[in-house]
Amino acid sequence: MYNKVEICGIDTASLRVLTSDEKTKLFERIQAGDRSAREEFISGNLRLVLSVIKKFSNRGELPDDLFQIGCVGLIKAIDNFDVSHGVQFSTYAVPMIIGEIRRYLRDNNAIRVSRSVRDIAFRALAAKERFISANSREPSIEEIAKEMQLSAKEVGNALDAIQDPISLFEPIYHDSGDTTYVMDQVKDAKNTDEQWIEGIVLNNAIQRLNDREKRILSLRFFDGKTQTEVASEVGISQAQVSRLEKTALNSLKKHV
Repeated sequence: MYNKVEICGIDTASLRVLTSDEKTKLFERIQAGDRSAREEFISGNLRLVLSVIKKFSNRGELPDDLFQIGCVGLIKAIDNFDVSHGVQFSTYAVPMIIGEIRRYLRDNNAIRVSRSVRDIAFRALAAKERFISANSREPSIEEIAKEMQLSAKEVGNALDAIQDPISLFEPIYHDSGDTTYVMDQVKDAKNTDEQWIEGIVLNNAIQRLNDREKRILSLRFFDGKTQTEVASEVGISQAQVSRLEKTALNSLKKHV
């Protein structure tokens, strides 16, 4: 979808790219208040927006939506760009476009993070940058927490909360046509293949029992009732419950 020709009604294949001289001249006209020059400058930089939104192709968002948000970032970059700084427009615009898209993704994320938690996380990131500048190494969570006068748990939870969720189908390695996904690296010690197979075998064995035997086993081992309680509920003697239970368990052992 990110390589399709038309996005938001715009034929991306026909978009022109401005030269450096054209950008300079157009910007002079923009600063003089020329609205047509501004529109031409925006149109001449739409390919820049396209190149940025490809970085977010794995987020499950519609390219048209990201393109529109990216254009907002492009316009903000045009309105705030200062030619006196001596940097290329693209160098200034790309972070602006990325920032606008990230704000959109954050604000529209199904996982909501409270403002207070985000504030702690962003303060922690700022503290991290200060620590690296001063010590030329990465700080530990404990060192960041100490500077912020918070617990390491609070800081760690806040930083985890602002991390972008990753799909289990996110590819992490590709070699000779064989792709390894995140889900291939996730281990579940509780629900193993062996337990899954055993569950199927046990279920098949249970299906061989008659209705009364199924009910007795369900009341005894799923509901946790005594043989006396089961007898009262089913309407038979405790001795009969004991005999039927034993017969049912022996049948399960035989088939399992």
